[in-house]
Amino acid sequence: MIVPAYAYEGKNVADRHYNVAVVGAGPAGIYASDILSKSSLDVSIDLFERLPAPYGLVRYGVAPDHPRIKAIIDALYNILQKGEIQLHGNVNIGTDVTLAELHEYYDAVILATGADRDADLDIPGIDLPGSYGAADFVSWYDGHPDYPRTWPLQAQEVAVIGMGNVALDVSRILAKHVDDLMVTEIPPNVEAGLRESKVTDVHVFGRRGPAQVKFTPMELRELGHVRDVDIIVDPEDFQYDEGSEAAIASSKMTKQVVEQLTNWVFQEPEDLTASHRIHIHMLQRPVEILGTDRVEGIRMERTELTGEGNVRGTGEFIDYPVQAVYRAVGYASSPLPGAPFDKERHIIPNQGGRVESNGKTVDGLYATGWIKRGPIGLIGSTKSDAQETISHLVEDAKAGILHPTGAGTGADGLFHLLDQRGVRYTTWKGWELLEAYEKALGDKEGRIRIKVVERATMTAISRGEEHDGRIF
Repeated sequence: MIVPAYAYEGKNVADRHYNVAVVGAGPAGIYASDILSKSSLDVSIDLFERLPAPYGLVRYGVAPDHPRIKAIIDALYNILQKGEIQLHGNVNIGTDVTLAELHEYYDAVILATGADRDADLDIPGIDLPGSYGAADFVSWYDGHPDYPRTWPLQAQEVAVIGMGNVALDVSRILAKHVDDLMVTEIPPNVEAGLRESKVTDVHVFGRRGPAQVKFTPMELRELGHVRDVDIIVDPEDFQYDEGSEAAIASSKMTKQVVEQLTNWVFQEPEDLTASHRIHIHMLQRPVEILGTDRVEGIRMERTELTGEGNVRGTGEFIDYPVQAVYRAVGYASSPLPGAPFDKERHIIPNQGGRVESNGKTVDGLYATGWIKRGPIGLIGSTKSDAQETISHLVEDAKAGILHPTGAGTGADGLFHLLDQRGVRYTTWKGWELLEAYEKALGDKEGRIRIKVVERATMTAISRGEEHDGRIF
């Protein structure tokens, strides 16, 4: 029900104070919070994160040897450290507190939970032991607290399915010598696992041609600078059509990517002397993962360009002997208990960020980021996406639509409830304690930081509690 502006608590809605909860402390949630804090509303913003640490996929979804990580995290840090947005970590919406309960205390709730799992790839053999989702592997080497501490790396030859930057990250980490990662923040368990790795050859597969791959030029150039790793591109996989030529002519980035791939096509065989290799195969699509009890190979069908940049199968099949397969075909979002969810598109149904259920707008509930539009776009898209959502929230506030269903006391009421339930939530001050601890660990080894992995330890450090006989 829309409450008239003049009727809500005896004052105009434009003049009243609002309490808004944002769920998810990755870039989408942080940018939405920042934009809202600068809006015309008088608002208190509480940012909830299920992990004890903020930053989402920037901390737990980007390879540790990326030089751009620090710049992105610095930008997010600068937003949160101002104190206008209150960070509350280690709070899982759906278990520690329900979405309905959250709405009891807040005028509006913005869902920015992102995409946290691998998209499906429906081919025979995909469930064989030795077949993995790239997102799971990334979470392991990034020290995500909710993933196992070990990873099986006995395979010598590995297939990576996908032609995006995540596929490159996975391939580079698999092929790279662990000593070259020791300037990064990888935790001890990841170092130990990578030192046991048997990988020598990584085969990266994409179904389309060089003008259609999704690598960015910078990512591709970085790949070529990895020590003692040769990049090999087969000339047979290198074809163009009219659509490819048009793509190259219309995009500087596409042209740069194609030029880099071309350089690798024309390498001299005698120059390929590295102990590890990354093979980039284009115009091949996966049709089956081979094996009985575990992965023993992968069957690819060669494709051909159709003239518009698309491809079709040729009926020619190639089997590659590999002992592990990683699918990097995209991320997918998980449903949030209590919120509507489109199982086909893996998003929360919405119009411009206003959440919908059964075709009707849910007053006071919004979405932004990948949970809103799917796992596409970079930081720039995330900012513009948040701007759209917040503009609609502000419109709804001015129309008198936003009001809590219960007490509406914001953090005061909610955290009384969390305290009653024994939820060990963390704060921005707690994150600064954890960050200082990680940096101190890194300083001992001449590194920027070393990640703490175990959730209980992260929480204890953030809260200044005792854990495993240590007082933090």
